[in-house]
Amino acid sequence: MKNIKVLKTDKKRIVIIGAGFAGLKLARSLKNSEYEIVLIDKRNYHQFQPLFYQVATSGLEPSSISFPLRKIFQKCNNVHIRLAEVKSVDNEKKVVITNIGEINYDILVFSQGADTNFFGMQNIKDKGYAMKSTPEALEIRNSVLRCFEDALTTENEEYRQSLMNIAIVGGGATGVELAGALAEMKNYILPQDYPELDFSKMNIYLIEAGEKLLANMSAKSSEKVHKYMDKLGVKIMTKSQVKNYDGNFIYVNDNKIPTKTVIWAAGIIGNKIEGLKPEIIARSNRIKVNNFNLVEGYTDIYAIGDIAYMTDKNFPNAHPQVAQVAIQQANNLSVNLKNLLKNKEFKPFVYKDLGSMATVGRNLAVVDLPRLKFQGFLAWVFWLFIHLMSIVGVKNRIFIFINWFINYFTYDQSLRLILSEKRKNE
Repeated sequence: MKNIKVLKTDKKRIVIIGAGFAGLKLARSLKNSEYEIVLIDKRNYHQFQPLFYQVATSGLEPSSISFPLRKIFQKCNNVHIRLAEVKSVDNEKKVVITNIGEINYDILVFSQGADTNFFGMQNIKDKGYAMKSTPEALEIRNSVLRCFEDALTTENEEYRQSLMNIAIVGGGATGVELAGALAEMKNYILPQDYPELDFSKMNIYLIEAGEKLLANMSAKSSEKVHKYMDKLGVKIMTKSQVKNYDGNFIYVNDNKIPTKTVIWAAGIIGNKIEGLKPEIIARSNRIKVNNFNLVEGYTDIYAIGDIAYMTDKNFPNAHPQVAQVAIQQANNLSVNLKNLLKNKEFKPFVYKDLGSMATVGRNLAVVDLPRLKFQGFLAWVFWLFIHLMSIVGVKNRIFIFINWFINYFTYDQSLRLILSEKRKNE
């Protein structure tokens, strides 16, 4: 296999696999350092995952939450981008094997993140929808809008009902935010776009296997979100186990619900790359690391973000797979890698929980900070500000702010474009 050309220097080369929150943060922290950085990703852009649901519900364009990697590093001479899919690694030869060739490394960092975990339910994987990438979010938008177009023309009432019903599986932040956004579309937008349809018959189901929504947040926040969902008309199904989906019905406990749209937000699993020792792969394909994010059994391979499995007294089952963990681990590793060049001691990673939040809709949100918990309008404004400031690129922030500002006063979204020929399960 050919060796991929990268500008040769005397600097040590760090290869970073994945340009998500962890990989991008690490690369940015090491730009203009004494290292040569090669950042590998199968996409040429960074995507802001917390706002995928707004792309799926026509609130934002994909370009608003995506930012070209090459633009981020335009004025940086030591960071090189390679668009490739990693197949495996060979630590003896110290190479990363990709679909376009091999890349040598001195230090390797896994930060490829995670994908949707369907828990072995192949039918749902084939006929349902995931939302772990910008294209998948866009696919949901296309499908939902096409369902309403088809509902206008069918004469079969049962089929019309299945076209209008939407089932979301997973009561975490992603499921809650998606259900809330769809409910607002149902209440304010869709009746104007499709006046011939009776949207009182449309049902949005939020299905959760556990006892409550937002299981990782406080009981008060969970209860408040439940009330918000009731207010918006979302049908909440807790303690409900999905058993199957055949493209027309989703089977939940002993019930079957007619729907052509099932969106799976119930779990994630690490993107596995071959070549590591089998014993260091933990549950959900996460990679076991020590408190310096060094992969167990290796001296030159690290893992950060969703793919890393690090345990301590506060997190015996490893850290949560959220953006803040990824960003903080990347920051800590960048400091340690710089210390490595100076023969200084490594600093162990200690996660600082900055809190969690979720929005349900306009003026409806919940925020759990370490010392403060609040809900409603103030929480919603706080959620908007934090997410806006987290977006890469000033222009993207401006576009998103303008979109949110207009939508708030007009109850409208102007991005309802169908950009595909048919739905997934046709």
